[in-house]
Amino acid sequence: MVSKSWKIIPRPLLETILNNHAQHHRVPQPLILHGPRGVGKTTLFLDRLLKDWNKGPHVTGYVDFAQSIKEHHPRYNNSFPWASWSTCDPPTLSDCKTQLETCLESITQKGIQLGAITSSQIFSTLNKWHRLDTCLRRIIFQNNSNIASKSKNAISDKVSSSVLWDRAVFALSARSNAKEIDNILGLEEKGKSLSIEEASYFREAIVALRLAKEVIKMQQGWRANAIAHLNRTGGFSRSLANSCTDWPCLLLELLSKAAEIDYFQPKLVINNIEVLKNAILVDDSMVSGPMYHDSLVWRIIALGANERCLPVMLVTSDSYYSYQAFWDFGFPDIFISRENFGWAPQEAKMHMVTDYFSQSEWAVIVEVLGPNPRHLFELYALKQSSYYQKILEDKASTFEDIVDAYLSYLQVTVVNPAMDKAQEFLQKFANDARSGKIPKDRLRFGSPWRHPPKRDDPTLCQQWAKLQLLDFVQSLVNTEFGYNLPDMSFIDMFNCNKNAELIFVDGAVFVNYLGDCSFEIFDDPCTVALLEVGLLYAQRDPSFIRPISRGIQRCLVRWLVQERMKMSLQNLLQFLWQRIIRGRSYRHLMLQFDHDFSVDTPGVGSRRSKVHAPMLLIIIACSSESCLPSTASNQKQNSISAKGMASMNELAFAGLCQYLAGIELHEVRMQPGSGLIV
Repeated sequence: MVSKSWKIIPRPLLETILNNHAQHHRVPQPLILHGPRGVGKTTLFLDRLLKDWNKGPHVTGYVDFAQSIKEHHPRYNNSFPWASWSTCDPPTLSDCKTQLETCLESITQKGIQLGAITSSQIFSTLNKWHRLDTCLRRIIFQNNSNIASKSKNAISDKVSSSVLWDRAVFALSARSNAKEIDNILGLEEKGKSLSIEEASYFREAIVALRLAKEVIKMQQGWRANAIAHLNRTGGFSRSLANSCTDWPCLLLELLSKAAEIDYFQPKLVINNIEVLKNAILVDDSMVSGPMYHDSLVWRIIALGANERCLPVMLVTSDSYYSYQAFWDFGFPDIFISRENFGWAPQEAKMHMVTDYFSQSEWAVIVEVLGPNPRHLFELYALKQSSYYQKILEDKASTFEDIVDAYLSYLQVTVVNPAMDKAQEFLQKFANDARSGKIPKDRLRFGSPWRHPPKRDDPTLCQQWAKLQLLDFVQSLVNTEFGYNLPDMSFIDMFNCNKNAELIFVDGAVFVNYLGDCSFEIFDDPCTVALLEVGLLYAQRDPSFIRPISRGIQRCLVRWLVQERMKMSLQNLLQFLWQRIIRGRSYRHLMLQFDHDFSVDTPGVGSRRSKVHAPMLLIIIACSSESCLPSTASNQKQNSISAKGMASMNELAFAGLCQYLAGIELHEVRMQPGSGLIV
């Protein structure tokens, strides 16, 4: 097979949906494109859509809030994290705010260049939401010392706001750099075709935009003490939150009103919107990140519902935006939801086999890693590295050794740190429960997490948190992570009709968090923690909770076995007590679908779903240094090469330089004395 450069493969259906949405100059709702990590959402916009969305009358602003995280962004020759952005060092809110405002200002300046936005439009939009008289008077006095020195009453109190606006624009233009304004407008290129009146018309609009920004900045300064007090007390104020988002929302409203079909059609794409919630404050000039995020999204929704807004598309890998955000902001259809799950195995095979992988290699990949596009790209990059050539020199080595090393890389750099972060979330939950911050309904009788340590002992909290994680992952293993491992891949479930109430998939079982019209699984702090760190994903339609990929799922099983092998006798007894007396079980949320009959969604149809009882897994510790689950019928295909693990430190890919010891796992039927029950 000849080595080929990686190419971006089109997604015609999804691209058509997004293109149709972007063709409207104004829309009533923002659109959210969400899905698990690694399915190609960012690539879709950057390499397939944005170029065409900046041609002709279309002007698209692209804001990536994760750009401030230099250690994990492609702009700085790094890659996006597999886990959630919450596991990375958060950016400052001021950087995110500046990034958004700069993007919107550049689009507004293009609208001014086209004559779609004028000084009078800026004034009318600003005057609609703000009292301007006091601010304009101060700006006039600041910029005209002669008026201020003559008399404070040089401007009558009876003067209208529009007159004050004109005088403030004139005063501000006097101190502005005319050459800088001309460079923004490109008047040097247009000078031969524009009259003096036309040039002054454009300059006035630019100065008016600066004046509006200065007015909002002045009004926000008046609220500085109130915002600082709000940050100290941890309270909530909608008016103070809105004051921090006044400028970007004013620009959005200006652009929405100026939008015109086939002349000026602005759009805004915000990638990694969840980063805004985790942004930190460096001073008390703004409200907190979550409050700023909620205010911005609320006002975009209100603008679309009341007056129609330019197309705003939010891109995220956080499953909060797949379902919960819709309820938090109003009702299930408050956003336009588009969910992307990457490729189905058959579709991925059509693009990958013979061009990038052989048929035998693909059989290993789809069984171990699944068809996640990012897994495929990273594995192909590893295959092209010098490490792969060294492996081939050894006749006893196979392509499976590359897959083993890649899984170990995911284990060391992704899953283990994310599980440590999830453990910190659980420790915080234990502290909150002890201090009475957790509602009693969440600590109801029978909950496995009902009895956190009653003493403020970090060691006890850490042990309790790890015990809860082990119990939770064990419950997922017992339900085979919500689907039948030997029979299907992750994406097989998405070949069904998502708009229908009936789903037909052969022999598949899923953990459906809406299966009993209940959100009980979200009361579990382990569910929240693993969703927060990004190892699990709660999709919207169908409503399943699952690991973000098959490769990540296998690493979760490896983490479970490694932690169990490191247990002392006392910890093992505590774990067994937790499993027997208080252990989790989510089997009742597993729905089975067969071709023989149709299963109605509970509460919709007359027939209830069957509960699937999967085979009990028996794990046998072996002597080789690896840890990869495999089926008994295909042990040779999925077995770990100890030699490949031993030479893992030679892997020149993504900083993989750590040695990971483990055990080899085999899935067999239960026999007395055969090994550890997991």
